[in-house]
Amino acid sequence: MADIEQILGDLNKDSFVSLLTNIIGESKYVQNNPPDLIPEEDRIVKHVLNSLLPYSTTTGGGPLIVNHVSYYPQRGNLIVEYPGTEQGKILSFVGMHMDVVTANPNDWEFDPFSLSIDGEKLCGRGTTDCLGHVALVTELMKKLGETKPKLKSTVVAVFIANEENSSITGVGVDALVKDGLLNKLKGGPLFWIDTADKQPCIGTGGMIPWKLHVTGKLFHSGLPHKAINPLELGMEALKEIQSRFYKDFPPHKEEQVYGFATPSTMKPTQWSYPGGGINQIPAECTISGDVRLTPFYSVKDVMSKLQTACG
Repeated sequence: MADIEQILGDLNKDSFVSLLTNIIGESKYVQNNPPDLIPEEDRIVKHVLNSLLPYSTTTGGGPLIVNHVSYYPQRGNLIVEYPGTEQGKILSFVGMHMDVVTANPNDWEFDPFSLSIDGEKLCGRGTTDCLGHVALVTELMKKLGETKPKLKSTVVAVFIANEENSSITGVGVDALVKDGLLNKLKGGPLFWIDTADKQPCIGTGGMIPWKLHVTGKLFHSGLPHKAINPLELGMEALKEIQSRFYKDFPPHKEEQVYGFATPSTMKPTQWSYPGGGINQIPAECTISGDVRLTPFYSVKDVMSKLQTACG
């Protein structure tokens, strides 16, 4: 291991910061919040390829095998492989996603869509979730391509699209899995590189999106007794559903052992209705949110209980 560390050396900070500057400069265009904001992950792919193609079999300049996989225009994934010497031995880094959550520049003290450097601190939308990880793993694969160490294990990096929103599917890692492009990764350790912080993370809560659609009766708010208010119904229903959730899935003793910051949670994050005047009780509304579930509970069990509660 020491030999590999000596061959690879330390992170090339100048190269890393230069790449991250280019990537964060694209962050405005990879915000993921359909239907208003649909990311163009190929803007990030372009910069990763600029770094890696000179050391790839594509150009003949090196050993890296690069596969750009797209299911939608401008929304690609990237699989990069450094071949090892022993067949079947493999190690992979997966989950470096090339989309980000939205950012309103009015809420920031600096431009979120360009990299700011404050001493040792790098600031901008995506520096920790997850464009910084994209840049870091790119630099690792670049160094492997440059130095060509003899490794027993093949090293694979999988940069993915469409991690931040699940309303559109068949774009990112779900499509790669469906097509069998990640099957061989099962042969060795897989590191999921997507923690919104700076230290290694060995476990996290999975996400289950949910929607609660409530139907009422439209009427003028001056005569509420002639209406059925879906907003009030939704609030009461959600309160009961949350109460059942936290009773069925309380904090688990293993969460403290593994250092989870929070237990499993179920909460609303969005509220929508068809529109209308402030003096009008709407006919319907939709509450949306997510469940963040620690690995000590069953996803199927949670989904079954939530569907039963809503039934």
